[in-house]
Amino acid sequence: MYDHDLVPGFAFKHVRVERRPVFDPRGATVEGLHNLWIVLNNEPELNSYTTETIKEVILAFRHASNDRAAVCAVFTGAGHRAFCAGGNTREYATRYAGHSGEYRQYMRLFNDMVSAILACDKPVICRVNGMRVGGGQEIGMACDFSVASDLARFGQVGPKHGSAPDGGATDFLHLYVGIEHALLSCTTAAGLWSAHKAMRLGLLTEIAPVVRIDGTLVTNPLVETSRWIDERGQIVYGEPLSGDALAAGKALLARGTIDLGELDRAVDRLTTKLMMTFPDCTLKTIESLRKKKLQHWDANKEQSRAWLSLNMMTEAKAGFRAFESGGSREVDFIALRRHLAAGSTWEGSDLETAIMPRPAR
Repeated sequence: MYDHDLVPGFAFKHVRVERRPVFDPRGATVEGLHNLWIVLNNEPELNSYTTETIKEVILAFRHASNDRAAVCAVFTGAGHRAFCAGGNTREYATRYAGHSGEYRQYMRLFNDMVSAILACDKPVICRVNGMRVGGGQEIGMACDFSVASDLARFGQVGPKHGSAPDGGATDFLHLYVGIEHALLSCTTAAGLWSAHKAMRLGLLTEIAPVVRIDGTLVTNPLVETSRWIDERGQIVYGEPLSGDALAAGKALLARGTIDLGELDRAVDRLTTKLMMTFPDCTLKTIESLRKKKLQHWDANKEQSRAWLSLNMMTEAKAGFRAFESGGSREVDFIALRRHLAAGSTWEGSDLETAIMPRPAR
């Protein structure tokens, strides 16, 4: 049989590609089969992806497609703080800010990464081991299933930091949660969703407790996990606690340790279910359902790439530099709007300097 990998024998450096056991319905290890885990390996920077990471993710998903013994591809991040916090803002601020043509080439790679996930010849499970934000949310939604730690948080932050979530969120999010929730998440960045809320809205397949206190797994102590209707008629489930309840939750969380074992068992249960099907029938079903994402993605990805590259000369340049400068990490939005209303321009003016956040004291 031929080796169909794009780069046979490639040595991965920025992601880990691992063969892990797959289990039969009785829990026994299945000989001759495995799951292929693709692990973003930049834990100190919340598994944000650099240019080199993106190249390796593309190769890793092609490798997963060609692995004849692989049942599923499991896409995750190192550690327990984040699956992926999106694009690497340090790289954005130092390499791409103000360089539209360079960013356009970068976005070609990013688009190819999303397309590689959507074209994988295996079912793709996003194992959400921590926050899934920005571009991390986008590549997570490109996956077929998402199984999450119940400490994970989800959302978009683009318009707060000079970008638009056109790397997949504007294409995919409304398919999961509806247009109103998608609009609110994509525009205002008004608080990240808890895993419990994301599950309620339809974004996730399953959530798993990961906080162990005195030997017992407990649900996320920072969110409301009982279902009831508040005085406004809104469902309260998965919403953040406040006041004394939040303080007590933080104290409880500080006592605990993080144990991702139940998350891994949830992933294993799903891969077992997928293994116990005809593989071609399952893949055809997945491909048919992926078409709903692809209809939006293929229609928009090129014009989005062009716009995002041009935006790196104006709002993105200011936003990413502000994020890396410290302080509030956000520009002065009111000052920005006032300057623009008065006729200031991005080119040849001190607009960017005028709106930068003040350094942290």
